[in-house]
Amino acid sequence: MAIHGTLFNEFRENVSQDPFSLQNKKLLKIQMQYGPVWARTGSMVAYQGDVRFENKGSGGLGKMFKSAMTGEGVDMMQCTGQGELFVAHDAAEVQIMYLENDSISVNGNNVLAFSASIEWDIHRIQARGAAMTGGLYNVSLRGTGYVAITTKGEPVALDVAGAPTFGDAQAVVMWTAGVSMDVRIDTGGLKSMVRGGTGETFQMAFGGQGYVLVQPSESVTAGGHQSSGKSSGGGLGDLFGG
Repeated sequence: MAIHGTLFNEFRENVSQDPFSLQNKKLLKIQMQYGPVWARTGSMVAYQGDVRFENKGSGGLGKMFKSAMTGEGVDMMQCTGQGELFVAHDAAEVQIMYLENDSISVNGNNVLAFSASIEWDIHRIQARGAAMTGGLYNVSLRGTGYVAITTKGEPVALDVAGAPTFGDAQAVVMWTAGVSMDVRIDTGGLKSMVRGGTGETFQMAFGGQGYVLVQPSESVTAGGHQSSGKSSGGGLGDLFGG
């Protein structure tokens, strides 16, 4: 008996021993011998060896309280043990970075996994345009270690120092430390509420020094850039909350 074809050769597990590596564009491989990691709850697709999972919810009472109040956040599980762990989320593309005593601000819906050495919290984005509904919220990741996020399609990293930079709030994935953000409100009237009119109603405006990562999909809604209040008049709560 035999199986013929290239399936098991073309998709053979990669041999990288890096703590975080790409098995392919949509699948992250984590080497567990480097220490515990946090991963999005439900993101495990396979593992080899002795890997254990503990659901931590939103990560402590304080974070759970903020998550409930803001609608922001992401449920995380702590992964420990030995072996290899494979994680993914909705077949989105995985992007890996290494923070060295640095920080980033990420939409909660795009967080996939990060080293246990990385500190994380839900934070309010200071933006004048968000005052009408109580503010916008993101997930901050800071420290030294690996971070993996997801994007729907291949993203673009925009250097905000080169020119005034604006992004659709439902396409912005993250930005680096040193970047300032404000909300720009389109006053073009009713037509601006509809795509194909005079433009988007709400845009994120960026300045300072650093990068903004934007994905080619306006689908960042659940878990990110959400407001703490609801508006019946088509405000930030409706547009950012999905």
